[in-house]
Amino acid sequence: MEALLLIDIQNDFLPGGSLEVPEGDKIIEVVNRLQERFELVVATQDWHPKNHKSFASNHPGKKVYDVIELHGLEQILWPDHCVQDTPGADFPPELHTAKIEAIFRKGMDPEIDTYSGFFDNGHLKTTGLADYLRGKNVQQVYLTGLAGDICVYLSGIDSLQEGFDTYFIEDATRPLNQEEYQRVMKIYREKGGKVIQSSELL
Repeated sequence: MEALLLIDIQNDFLPGGSLEVPEGDKIIEVVNRLQERFELVVATQDWHPKNHKSFASNHPGKKVYDVIELHGLEQILWPDHCVQDTPGADFPPELHTAKIEAIFRKGMDPEIDTYSGFFDNGHLKTTGLADYLRGKNVQQVYLTGLAGDICVYLSGIDSLQEGFDTYFIEDATRPLNQEEYQRVMKIYREKGGKVIQSSELL
């Protein structure tokens, strides 16, 4: 069984959003077409409370993109984004959602950030995604979404560690930082992750 994962395709990560990924909107048409090819489609959704400690606004004297230590982990301070029950946290209207069977919300604990769709950044708590996929007899995981160098990449690393054959659909993601993307994708490949184009599936 194959599963298509839609990682954090939300308004705040699209052009005009508070944490926009360059050309993030360009993936939506590709992702919509890919969904028709899969029996199982699952999405993740950043869903932060206003007091989330990853927001620079919650650290007086700090600014966006400063790096601090938060409970022993390195934490980049982000602009407020994907705050619960705000338009920025919503899926864009252009994204087809009818085939999404389950949505896994993440980043709800104000004390720790959660980039991966599978675990928080300290690997203290699971989102339940891996068990859900295993319950559906999924062996192959195909990744799309935003941002390619952060949440999609780390979802890929965790997917591999959880024992899934993992495919990163390159033209169905966009990175926040191109240099960082090149660096982390080397790590992902070294761990056995595969990188493909949507044309290989469609």
